[in-house]
Amino acid sequence: MGAYLVSVGADEWFGEEEDGWGEVASALNAELRQRGLPPYVDVPPETDFAAGSGQAVLCGWTVLVPIPLDEEIWLPIDSGYYESTMVAGAPQVLPLAEKLAAAIGLPAETPATCDNLDLSTWFCNRAKELVTTRTGPWSTDLDAAFYVALFLRAAQHSIRRGCPIVST
Repeated sequence: MGAYLVSVGADEWFGEEEDGWGEVASALNAELRQRGLPPYVDVPPETDFAAGSGQAVLCGWTVLVPIPLDEEIWLPIDSGYYESTMVAGAPQVLPLAEKLAAAIGLPAETPATCDNLDLSTWFCNRAKELVTTRTGPWSTDLDAAFYVALFLRAAQHSIRRGCPIVST
């Protein structure tokens, strides 16, 4: 059993399409007005942290290997979450992750080499302090910034150490 949390951009929030949230948005604003509160209209557009067609490779791998691959390899082996396992090459993932890290302005202080929970600990502590003085796209969504850093550091580690990385 699992749960998915999905952010909703302005188009979908205010949209009247069948799977849109327009009815909820309208009802919420009516309820807010009734309580003397301003309507909730400051919904940002959907943020695209995807790296173009590389999104599946960057974010969807189960196993990351330090060897170059022309494309991801799907193996018919249950990975725990999916019925198949996707293997991606770290040399292909690295430039995608670097592009995202540059696009969001990932701070230089983000741990470059990580043991155990160093990256998680940094985002839970130091990053939360740093956002008050160093704003930018990275600071508006720390969860997204964490995953950019995670995939970046995984690819770097795989190449540097010559070892596979598995997502469990």
